[in-house]
Amino acid sequence: MSKGLLIIISGPSGAGKGTVCKGLMSMQLPELEVSVSATTRKPRTGEVEGISYFFKEKEEFEQMISRNEFIEYAQVYDNFYGTPRSHVQEKLNNGKDVILEIDIQGAMQVKKNNPEGVFVFIMPPSFEELKNRITSRGTETQADIIKRLHEAYNEVRLSRNYDYIVVNDDVNLAAEKVKSIITAEKCKLKRFKIDYNSYKEE
Repeated sequence: MSKGLLIIISGPSGAGKGTVCKGLMSMQLPELEVSVSATTRKPRTGEVEGISYFFKEKEEFEQMISRNEFIEYAQVYDNFYGTPRSHVQEKLNNGKDVILEIDIQGAMQVKKNNPEGVFVFIMPPSFEELKNRITSRGTETQADIIKRLHEAYNEVRLSRNYDYIVVNDDVNLAAEKVKSIITAEKCKLKRFKIDYNSYKEE
């Protein structure tokens, strides 16, 4: 059994990376799963423990850090986020392709220790559209919006560290592009162990 792909999807807040991932999962690709992250932030309306996130108290999260239980973790907007290591490794070893939908700080940590991962940056079509998306949530104050836009400006500049950029101006098209990226990555020569001696001429 070949090992699964580790696919890292990230982008600035409001770029729609979560929506793109949902679109990708709706295609019902049998080998594809989304890793569930742990976080210290409070649940938003409709979020479910163990499906949306593993919601942790700060002290518990810090204990997990000390035990090196995360592939990556980061502090974002006064909260911690992290990807549990054992869950992801088990899936990969069983041939599952695992999507990490994580922030850019976390993605750079993963890249340092897992350079074989596939790194996809979800780009908003424009900063004006990004502002509209963040504002339409109705969950951020004006100060929060300004802070997120400032962070987004800096984060977009880090897109040069990714393997692929997908502009999310149409979520269905963006999801199809990510699906195509996964298909192409599975066909790369480096992912095959070919016994060329078995292809001898008769």
